[in-house]
Amino acid sequence: MLDPKTTAVAQAIAEAGGRALVVGGFVRDLLLGIASKDVDIEVYGLPLEELERVLSRFGKLLRVGRAFGVLRVRGLDVDFSMPRRDNKTGAGHRGFQVQLDPSLDFAEAARRRDLTINSIALDPLSGEIIDPHGGREDLEARRLRATDPAHFAEDPLRGLRAAQFAARFEMQPDAELVALCRELDLSELAGERLFEEFRKLLLKGRRPSIGLAFLAESELLRFFPELDALRGVEQDPRWHPEGDVWIHTLMVVDEAAKLRRDEGVDDGVDPDEELALMFGALCHDLGKPETTRREGDRITAHDHEGRGVAPTERLFERLRAPNLLTQRVIGLVRFHLRPVQLVKSGASGRGYRKLARDAEASQLSLDLLTRMTRADQLGRGPDETRAERDAAVDAFVARAAALSLEHAARDAVQGRHLIARGLPPGPQFKDLLARCRELQDETGWQDPERILDRVLEGTDEGAG
Repeated sequence: MLDPKTTAVAQAIAEAGGRALVVGGFVRDLLLGIASKDVDIEVYGLPLEELERVLSRFGKLLRVGRAFGVLRVRGLDVDFSMPRRDNKTGAGHRGFQVQLDPSLDFAEAARRRDLTINSIALDPLSGEIIDPHGGREDLEARRLRATDPAHFAEDPLRGLRAAQFAARFEMQPDAELVALCRELDLSELAGERLFEEFRKLLLKGRRPSIGLAFLAESELLRFFPELDALRGVEQDPRWHPEGDVWIHTLMVVDEAAKLRRDEGVDDGVDPDEELALMFGALCHDLGKPETTRREGDRITAHDHEGRGVAPTERLFERLRAPNLLTQRVIGLVRFHLRPVQLVKSGASGRGYRKLARDAEASQLSLDLLTRMTRADQLGRGPDETRAERDAAVDAFVARAAALSLEHAARDAVQGRHLIARGLPPGPQFKDLLARCRELQDETGWQDPERILDRVLEGTDEGAG
């Protein structure tokens, strides 16, 4: 359960007259039967200087947050902290006056924590579970509840934290928590903090739709207008009998979560690629509010893929998202329909190779794009057509494999090949390389000399 060295530290604290309690997520996850590596220990009954003296016996002391009473010991992956009182003095998560108070009992100290499920402690020496705010009962009831409504609003980020916990553990916020979150103002929060909570919701959520639905119910979605705009945007029931674009998006995000490869479960997982998949599912239809039209008895959203780029950029700018993630998600927004369109239109190899090239330019693997497309196809009704929609994506995968598209994205002919033919560098290179690229897409050829022969000499050699 705990590292023996951590238990030894707890014993030394007890011998010095204090009490070490494991708090927060580790205890919550332990009660849920989930493995957790993040250990936080709160120390009661010792002044900060005495705690420092005890900890220094176990290694070099690292004062990572001494003003907040947070200490670490080199070689031990544990945060040691003092119980404290927080008084809100200004905006943001730094607008607090912190008062360390080792005389507090756990029940009082835990009042500053966000949710009851995070306000449970474990005595590592006796094994006693300390639960003054009913967190265990809430875990069993799959209920999210504020530990202390008077303190909950002190950090507005708690609204997003509640959403990601709802998604991760498939828990439902109670009515009081929903009402508390309606009063929060997320506009004072830094984009990086918002991004981190979205990251956890999307990468750790077993059903991300639960957390996203909570953001809508609590009206926190208004701080993300690109997402809020999806609500109530109608779709043609022949293709989307499930409802509006928001409902479809929630279904797609849950389907993407089923296709997500999780660290520690699957080998060779690239978490950045998995996050792109999940954000792609969330953003893929952001262009529909602008493009949806009624045309007779039909509802259309022509070019919603292309028009979805701008709102995706705005959302990611607000979240201060990394550039590579932004590039990949924009690519998924642009191309999420293309695989199935190619299959349904009976496209030639040229169309497939063009898509491979476009995906490569957006730093997308075909596997990532295919999973995004599959999530979009399966995140809709009715259930009786699910196998047909799944088969359309399978057909794309099979055709892509037959065409060896993993090689098609790279230009076979480079400028150096033109120079080797004695051509002087200049503006004409752009046109020649474009013609070579078109021929490569048309034929599937990979030999640069063969392609150049055809483009420069106009040979009659047939396409393969």
